[in-house]
Amino acid sequence: MPVDMTTGTVTAVPVVASGAEAIRVAREFAASIAGEAIERDRSGAVPARELAALDGSGLLGITVPHAYGGGDLPAAVLAEVVRVIAAVDPAIAQVPQSHYLFVDVLAVLGAPSARQRLFVEVLAGARLGNGMAERGGPHAQDLKTRLTRAGTGLRLSGRKYYCTGALTAHWIGVTALDDADRLVLAFVERDSPGVRLDQDWNVMGQRATVSGGAAFDNVAVDPGLVIPYQQAFEVPQQLGARTQLVHAAIEAGIAGGALRDAGDFLRTRARPFFEAARAGWAQAAAADPHTIHRYGQLAAKVAAAEALLASAAATLDAIGRVPRDAAAAARGSIAVAQAKAFATEVAAEVASDLFALSGASATDERHDLSRHWRNARTHGSHDPVAWKYHHIGNYLLNGALPPNHGQI
Repeated sequence: MPVDMTTGTVTAVPVVASGAEAIRVAREFAASIAGEAIERDRSGAVPARELAALDGSGLLGITVPHAYGGGDLPAAVLAEVVRVIAAVDPAIAQVPQSHYLFVDVLAVLGAPSARQRLFVEVLAGARLGNGMAERGGPHAQDLKTRLTRAGTGLRLSGRKYYCTGALTAHWIGVTALDDADRLVLAFVERDSPGVRLDQDWNVMGQRATVSGGAAFDNVAVDPGLVIPYQQAFEVPQQLGARTQLVHAAIEAGIAGGALRDAGDFLRTRARPFFEAARAGWAQAAAADPHTIHRYGQLAAKVAAAEALLASAAATLDAIGRVPRDAAAAARGSIAVAQAKAFATEVAAEVASDLFALSGASATDERHDLSRHWRNARTHGSHDPVAWKYHHIGNYLLNGALPPNHGQI
């Protein structure tokens, strides 16, 4: 169970059983971490207190199946929960992204014993961290990490990077190749002998994810906690679309947060351009007709991004965790790709135009308004928008199903 970082007491974790409750809890959590968002961005320190609060909120269990005591809430609720948190701090919102993916993987591919063991812990506040991407190869999924049989047991060895959430997680899901060169997902406890986690995360945005590296040196693995991950991509699957939905929600949250802060700055701090003031058009920045026009355009785009996100989530909910065929899986992937690509562009646009609207005073570092652009660009760089638009266009024009991997 989570420990209160202020009092040191163990806290019980509630089961969040309805969509309305989940969104309420997300709003309360977001409000509780809003005041220190700038400090987290500047320091890049591990946000242990905030993540302990997230772990104890009950939000980690909202997609755990009913059969194991979870909320089993729809993708539409998950997307809104993530968007609400991301509008305040997208780095915090990203930390449980892999957690929700791994809950889905367990629900679809996990043995009943693995589900029972890990879902019980998740519902008690245990977060699942990420150990998937690697450096040094031609791409991040060119895996060198191996899970090998040694005597009567299994041993995990390799190096990972972009290990979002691993530093403060209880369990880490690690992708590897087994002795037959098949892709597996092995869950190991963070403090297992042979696990070393680094804080070598030095990027311009999404700093509070602290997505540094991890080393796994001959780590013992429980065979019951090894998932045959390759099987997920040998049949039509919705795992990739569901995890990309979380990324789309993060981008929509960044866009909304940047628009909110732009409006606040215009109303309370910015001055009108002198030509507007001299002409008698505006005595306040928020009254400048050009500013009003552009702000309205950006607001419409943010609303469209949020609507696309909700529509994509509804599509996934209609399809379910396990699509009935390749056509259904493609519909889900394309719907999410549209939402993710558009939200990525809108987030960067709003975060950039914030300064054009607000003027030079908005660039003062004490306001830290650049974090919106830095977060949008850092997060958006992980999945190229061009590839998403390519698959969208090829599907709509030529009926070509998108690839059955996890990043469409």
